[in-house]
Amino acid sequence: MAGRREEMGFQHREEHVDENMLLLQANIDDMNPELCSFVGDCLFDAGANDVYWVPIIMKKGRPGVMLNVLLDERMLAAVEEIIFRETTTIGLRYLRAACHRLGREFRQVSTPWGDIHVKCGYHRGELVQFAPEFKECEQAAKAHGVPLKQVYDEVRRLFLNEKA
Repeated sequence: MAGRREEMGFQHREEHVDENMLLLQANIDDMNPELCSFVGDCLFDAGANDVYWVPIIMKKGRPGVMLNVLLDERMLAAVEEIIFRETTTIGLRYLRAACHRLGREFRQVSTPWGDIHVKCGYHRGELVQFAPEFKECEQAAKAHGVPLKQVYDEVRRLFLNEKA
């Protein structure tokens, strides 16, 4: 949750490129896939910037997944420890990476279901992306008994009206 609070606190307000990044990859074909979300949560808690799983076909036609973890190289030891402890992989690939990150900020939109944040992305100072915070929309939908897509669409509409 600390990462979420930092993000809400405008951790990446300015557009920039992070140079010292690594992409770790592990091919896994013998692990219960129900463990994937737990592993992902552990990696995010340890400071990973991104975690994603890709379905793959491995040797002998076996289905598997490829774990991908994007991280600052300073987090390597902690992330390796989690991967080797929590998965069945016996090896990792390391790819150097640089990440171009848009400037980001969160804006609050008042809705009939309460205030909901919208993440805004800026390229060269211009708004190019925006998205309502999914979890906040989900909580509002559940709390008020309305369809999630209605909340999400209304937040987008209200945000655009504020911009006009």
